[in-house]
Amino acid sequence: MNNYAVEARQLTRVFGDKTAVSDLSFQVAEGEFFGFLGPNGAGKSTTINMLVGLLRPTAGTALIDGINLWENPLEAKRRLGVLPEGMQLYQRLTAREFIQFSGTMYGVTRDEVNRRSEELLELLDLTDAADKLIVDYSHGMRKKTALAAAIIHSPRVLFLDEPFEGVDAISGRIIRDVLQQLRQSGTTIFFSSHILEVVERLCTRLAVIANGRLVAEGTLEELRAQAQTGDNTSLEELFLKAVGAKDEGLGDSKLSWLNS
Repeated sequence: MNNYAVEARQLTRVFGDKTAVSDLSFQVAEGEFFGFLGPNGAGKSTTINMLVGLLRPTAGTALIDGINLWENPLEAKRRLGVLPEGMQLYQRLTAREFIQFSGTMYGVTRDEVNRRSEELLELLDLTDAADKLIVDYSHGMRKKTALAAAIIHSPRVLFLDEPFEGVDAISGRIIRDVLQQLRQSGTTIFFSSHILEVVERLCTRLAVIANGRLVAEGTLEELRAQAQTGDNTSLEELFLKAVGAKDEGLGDSKLSWLNS
């Protein structure tokens, strides 16, 4: 028996004549804070959607806690929490109603849903606005509401796609603290973000994809060894090297109207 919380086996997704993800395989061990990186259009969100059951792969298999997601979807999804990049919340509900609804849908008892909802609202600094409609929330407040809904049932695996996008420093700190608490309690976190400083600070292991294929995987130290760079090489430098991006910035390219 393995201890993989998430396993992708030769995942492939084709849209028409475009292959968005190609023969992608990796494993995430239980309790890891796993960073999933790639440039825009690399196939990150497509991969996440296949791993959480929102998009059926053209080929390959996704397993959650050893359960084949597409053969036993309900059992696999009971173990999941998902905060997608494009949040689709019921905007005519209040935050309290939405969080309680999510907990109820996951089978949490009414008394426990009520208790957990109040704790989450307090922890995420939403108590004062808990009975306002989500349609009137800021982007950051919606992110925190969606996070609360994703974790109220104590998921074994939490998928986060750009959780810090559009979030201010205060909300960002709150979200980071919550994620650390979740990991300490045994939740495996699958984390995708373009904010590499946050990824470097939080993640225990990383995978990088480009053009739908895995191009690097390992701890930060292992990525440095693979790239044959120094011990102080930043994740940004490793990322650019892994995806084959030029690191000289604009080079000789300039905006014509800004020439002095």
